[in-house]
Amino acid sequence: MASVAKVPTGWRARWRTPAGASRSQTFARKIDAERHLTGVEHSKLVGGYVDPAEGKITFRTYAEAWRARQPHRAQTAASTETHLRLHAYPVLGDRPIASIRRSEMQAWAKAVGTTLAPGTVVTVRQKVNAVFAAAMADRLITLNPCTGLRLPRPAGKQVHPLAHAEVVAMAEAVPARYRPLILAGAGTGMRQGELLGLTVDRVDFLRRTLRVDRQMLTTVGERPHFAPTKTVASVRTIPVPSVVLEEITAHLQRFGAGQDGLVFTADGGGPVRRNYAGRVWRAAAKRAGVEGRSFHDLRHYCASVLIASGASVKVVQHHLGHATASQTLDVYSHLWSEDEDRTRTALEAALRAAVSPACHEAPGQEG
Repeated sequence: MASVAKVPTGWRARWRTPAGASRSQTFARKIDAERHLTGVEHSKLVGGYVDPAEGKITFRTYAEAWRARQPHRAQTAASTETHLRLHAYPVLGDRPIASIRRSEMQAWAKAVGTTLAPGTVVTVRQKVNAVFAAAMADRLITLNPCTGLRLPRPAGKQVHPLAHAEVVAMAEAVPARYRPLILAGAGTGMRQGELLGLTVDRVDFLRRTLRVDRQMLTTVGERPHFAPTKTVASVRTIPVPSVVLEEITAHLQRFGAGQDGLVFTADGGGPVRRNYAGRVWRAAAKRAGVEGRSFHDLRHYCASVLIASGASVKVVQHHLGHATASQTLDVYSHLWSEDEDRTRTALEAALRAAVSPACHEAPGQEG
């Protein structure tokens, strides 16, 4: 039963939570204590009661428990862990989750926006927002402090693919063990994880195709392991240029297949970790004069070559393993600009052939 009693420090309101636990709070005035109890009873009645004691759990503790409950795919789970650990926990991790205010979250969003790309800020905000939304559903907090945050506006940067000479320069600049990896990235457009997880049994040398149905995932604190592709649409069979297959053949003859039949391996035959591959790339990029580019730029190069050859959106979408054609267009629509001339020429020819000669007669004349 709720009650208000006089105590040396003021007026103490007592009540019980829906679970039966006893709670109390002291106020300077009796009327404030009574109003508080009225609000408590109303929130219990409508199912919106939030236990103050529950909100004392730290953001990090709750977020880690939340992560463990999510049915995330392996890559999503890894990226969620990384985003929270690097960008949320340093500021929010040790705070009681109920004590975090919206103004503080806006300041946090502005701060991370000074070091991260706008798109990454949006992604990190989505992860943090999901944690707060779950805390609301669990009745730990009454409001989500992420609601209505103003985020940096994406700049709408266009993709600028590597030039042919830059791809060749990168292939020459990396150690011989990784030359075929560079050329395979440029010649197939596969994601880095997909290539690092490629095994010999997925290479059809006769039909000149590769089967992409998994990737190599490297997560902090875990050994590299096979995981599903980024999306269901990423599972695909793609044609491979003969030059890439020749490079892979020579590579296997020299270094042999690694553990589990891996095509691309580290010294000793084990999987190549992403962070190590990144160091190899950056060192080679400096030597090749293409600093600031990443392995993902090989994927853009492949797409640009396909588009320049006249490939349709659907062909590029399938080759890259995009979930939708709109995703492909969002990234590469500007590379299809030459289609405007082809479209204009085709329509011009069709209309000139179809337009009746009568349409060219002078006004007032009848045929």
